[in-house]
Amino acid sequence: MGDVKDLKLEPPAAPARERRTSSHDAGRAIDRIIVNLWATIEDLERLQPEESRFFRVTIFGSARITSNDEIYGTVRETAASLARLGCDIVTGGGPGLMAAANEGAKAGDETGRIRSIGLTIELPHLEEGPNPYLDRITAHRTFFSRLHHFVRMSQAFIVFPGGIGTALESFMTWQLVQVGMLKDRPVVFVGPHWRGLLDWMNETMLGGGYVNARDFDLVRIVDDPRDAVAIVAEAKKAFDARRLVRETR
Repeated sequence: MGDVKDLKLEPPAAPARERRTSSHDAGRAIDRIIVNLWATIEDLERLQPEESRFFRVTIFGSARITSNDEIYGTVRETAASLARLGCDIVTGGGPGLMAAANEGAKAGDETGRIRSIGLTIELPHLEEGPNPYLDRITAHRTFFSRLHHFVRMSQAFIVFPGGIGTALESFMTWQLVQVGMLKDRPVVFVGPHWRGLLDWMNETMLGGGYVNARDFDLVRIVDDPRDAVAIVAEAKKAFDARRLVRETR
């Protein structure tokens, strides 16, 4: 009898079909939560004023570039020129050309009012951390929420050389302009790095009827970063004029 007293009875294992059903139900519940979450975010977006008080420029570019590369100095000076115009600078907050842009924001800030902003992302197996030139950091766990944040807070976008991440960010922005969800916000690709891609799009996408010719008019491509600054300066001039009208009503 002593042996019987020491027995620990375990509940029978759920049949395989029941386990699959529970997992399936949990997946559906998570999907519903995600849909409801984004519906809430969209509702909150409608509460925001149509235009921000601040003109912010997002600069996309590679995290792999070092401070010894020529393009690093180019991006740094571009961001400094934008800061002198009164533009806050927004990046992914990491190293490479993101650090160059945030460093430029600090260098070009003559008033002490320009913000250097980083929207960072948690990545597995990488411990690079935010760059040291940031006034404000918002940490994201997903690319989806970070992309949404870039778009929500920026009035212009400049795209420097980069890889898959840079292409993803710039193409998402381009698509939002294409479908009319973003208006009066220039998207500027800088340098020959992107010309081959756009040439392929013209030949293959446009040639095959997958895009319209007018879609290419929605973005600009320039070789000289100073031309990108000039495009943003015009957009900021129009932005300031609209803001003045609103404030004097």
